[in-house]
Amino acid sequence: MSRIGRKPIPIPDGVEVAIEKTEVVAKGPKGELRQAFNPDLTVKIEDGQVIVSRPTDNKVHRSLHGLTRTLISNIIEGVKNGFEKKLQIEGVGYRGEVKNNRLTLYVGYSHPVVIVPPEGIKLSVEGNIITVWGIEKELVGKVAAQIRAVRPPEPYKGKGIRYVGEYVRRKAGKAGAR
Repeated sequence: MSRIGRKPIPIPDGVEVAIEKTEVVAKGPKGELRQAFNPDLTVKIEDGQVIVSRPTDNKVHRSLHGLTRTLISNIIEGVKNGFEKKLQIEGVGYRGEVKNNRLTLYVGYSHPVVIVPPEGIKLSVEGNIITVWGIEKELVGKVAAQIRAVRPPEPYKGKGIRYVGEYVRRKAGKAGAR
């Protein structure tokens, strides 16, 4: 049986969770999120916890069990605390700035790159650190990946945009002419 799927999801103080047919609705101090789930699975609230169970042990139900539990856990965590990802700009003259919630990146191209985040995402820049914040975990990760894709880190000098703490393997480069 799924170890992740079996774990009950505790409902923290200040968060309301309701189940509407095949959808879980979580309301908290940061906002409201909805997560649909497969109608084959059973989701119920007992003793201040959300419990996800599956009807059979077939492969489809096993794979959906842990996934559904994790998605519901993420919306509860999102409306309580939110999620953030931090990216680091590395390189001489590389920088970013936020104006009117639009991120403008100057990363070695002949033009600045402007990124307009979707609804529910907040961007900030402090020095060379870009912070992406929101209540939807998937959306935060997607926007952070789009920002990184503008100029991924290169292996020779390490210039580019990387996640904070990301390790970039470095290459030696050419041996000089003699």
